[in-house]
Amino acid sequence: MSLMVVSVACVGFFLIQTTCPYTGGQDKTSLSARPSALVPQGGHVTLRCHYRRGLYNFTNFTLYKDDRSHVPIFPGRIFQESFLMGPVTPADAGTYRCRGSYPHSPTEWSALSEPLTIMVTGVHRKPSLLALPGPLVKSGETVTLQCSSDTVFEHFFLHREVTFEEPLHLVGERHGGGSQVNYSINSTTSDLAGTYRCYGSATHSPYVLSAPSDPLDIVITGLYEKPSLSAQPGPTVHAGENVILSCSSRCSFDMYHLSREGETRELSLSAVPSVNGTFQADFPLGPATHGGTYRCFGSFRTAPYKWSHPSDPLPVSVTGNPSRSWPSPTEPSSKTSIPRHLHVLIGTSVVMILFTIFFFLLHRWCSNKKNAAVKDQEPAGDRTVNREDSEEQDPEEVTYAQLDHCVLTQGKTTRPSQRRKRPPTDTSVYIELPNAESRSKVVSCP
Repeated sequence: MSLMVVSVACVGFFLIQTTCPYTGGQDKTSLSARPSALVPQGGHVTLRCHYRRGLYNFTNFTLYKDDRSHVPIFPGRIFQESFLMGPVTPADAGTYRCRGSYPHSPTEWSALSEPLTIMVTGVHRKPSLLALPGPLVKSGETVTLQCSSDTVFEHFFLHREVTFEEPLHLVGERHGGGSQVNYSINSTTSDLAGTYRCYGSATHSPYVLSAPSDPLDIVITGLYEKPSLSAQPGPTVHAGENVILSCSSRCSFDMYHLSREGETRELSLSAVPSVNGTFQADFPLGPATHGGTYRCFGSFRTAPYKWSHPSDPLPVSVTGNPSRSWPSPTEPSSKTSIPRHLHVLIGTSVVMILFTIFFFLLHRWCSNKKNAAVKDQEPAGDRTVNREDSEEQDPEEVTYAQLDHCVLTQGKTTRPSQRRKRPPTDTSVYIELPNAESRSKVVSCP
């Protein structure tokens, strides 16, 4: 009898376990978002529920959103391995949890995971992010990141890229007509180096964020030995002379970075091995017009935001009168050469136009001069001299005028007494000028 009771109890327990799956296991689960929990509006994000120990992912899981009602957003639906969410809207912003079923017991469910906040970005206008006193921070010093906006944001979020950490939540303060927040970072640990962005949001929808600020690179310096910096052909050059700054070190740096005093950005070049056993990079600065003070740093590709000590400062001075301003290493030189080219082009065009007008007026003047000379010297009657009528006369001298390219010349010739048997080869037109001892010959301008 007792054996029958035990058997019935075992069958009943098995049926209860089958129809009513067990929940609330003590194994901690976690919910992750890839590629990031910061999702641009209209983008996609993949949610995955898995053990924190990373032994395996759940084959099946359910997803919950922490609203005031704490009701599953997908009631009765079970997802396999992962869930692709998107295109996301501001309504998808919020805190999510998950629980999964165990592979060895599909009817047994784990406890709820820790919350994961999904933030939808790009809904408001972007704020600005600054580093005070600057983005190059010596190891051990403190830098202040200032996020500000002309929009009133009650919340700011500071996020370091290339990490899966949640953004740092900061409370905004009123500033002028907008808002801002200051956050100080101590660079004692170089792990704080990296690229940062900040976002803003309002109280009524704290996870609906603005567009991201422009990226800000925080670099920790002073972690390796300093390189050396030299100038070619030298630290003092004539105006317009090409300048090359060479940064080198016996340390096998992958990259070198050149900074100029007063500039907010740096030039970066890959290092190459040199013949003397050092690693070097040459920075061409172009024609020199005014000087400045330069420093260079070395770094490795595996840690791009961790730099060496700065090189000793190198002042570059320029002698002579520069013809134009020297562009900074981060600006193209074409900005300063455009006005000069325009002046040369305009001057050349004006000279060509004046020369064309002068040539045209000279040609008209020559033509009028020729016509006037011909009209003044032609007789009223027959304008062609009949050589046959005068062939019987005694030889006498006649005066001729030659107009060759608008230049009047005089000469004497003796007319032959005999008749010519063939037309003369000379194409000039001869006109007798009475009472003149010399003869003139008139030649028309071409």
